[in-house]
Amino acid sequence: MVEDGVQRLAYIGFGEAGMAFAAGLRGGVAYDRKTDLAETAQAKRDDYAARGVTGADSSDAAVAGATLILSLVTADQALAAARAAAAAITPGALFCDLNSVAPDTKRAAAAIIMAAGGRYVDVAVMAPVDPAGRAVPLLIAGPHAAAARVALATAGFTRARVLDGPVGAASSVKMIRSVMVKGLEALTTECFLAAEAAGVLDEVAASLDASWPGTDWAAKADYNLDRMMVHGLRRAAEMEEVVKTLDVLGTGSAMTRGTVARQRAVGALALVPAPGLDAKLRAVGAGHAHGPESRESAASAAAMSHAPEREQERYA
Repeated sequence: MVEDGVQRLAYIGFGEAGMAFAAGLRGGVAYDRKTDLAETAQAKRDDYAARGVTGADSSDAAVAGATLILSLVTADQALAAARAAAAAITPGALFCDLNSVAPDTKRAAAAIIMAAGGRYVDVAVMAPVDPAGRAVPLLIAGPHAAAARVALATAGFTRARVLDGPVGAASSVKMIRSVMVKGLEALTTECFLAAEAAGVLDEVAASLDASWPGTDWAAKADYNLDRMMVHGLRRAAEMEEVVKTLDVLGTGSAMTRGTVARQRAVGALALVPAPGLDAKLRAVGAGHAHGPESRESAASAAAMSHAPEREQERYA
């Protein structure tokens, strides 16, 4: 059991979110599967060192003895991360699942952690972690939400709020919100790519600005496309979890399936965003021109498929 009152923090996954949360905090132990690969190991160890975090060679090593565990992996690896953590979790340790996954996925992860003696917490990250860091708004749900709020506050999280409800309640808010947030990213990208291709970009942007006074649609499209270029594949995995959420609710997921396809198509180009909307549109347009049917049709087919998922064996 966790008895000595000393909080020991572990990060499972140390990408953008983990690094943002660790900045300025110093301490803690982290494991990221990039250290398993020769080509990415040193760069990830450098990330640990830059933020004063001790690197672990395995999930077991990171989790052992930790009292507060932050699971920060990609959506398709959330269950695998919970399964790995359960093998070494200290009884009574708080396992905060901050991953963007469906309520059913969180409930499955909760069963794994609780069977191993851990205390599972459903946490939803409600805004970009960069530049907010530990000031990002968090929603916390489940039977151990109150204890998690205290532990997170001790770790420097200043905007964690308990949502009254079981495991899956916070995730439901996050998933349904993402229909709009990630969907708008995909929609603005589709709109502005078409406007650029047709040679009417300025007219379309001006018309949108006139329809929604106070909104700079070109600036919004620039930001949204930047995020998709950098995080499109990760966002596509998250939106597949949103599709699961909507399908369970029975409200329909047609628009969100389109979001999956568009996010994946842009992310798969693996482009480094250049400054300015025009440069981004040209780069993405050129990438699609080298095989738009194969890229987007394949992505759309994957998004629309109802085939069972393959179980993920590894996590990031």
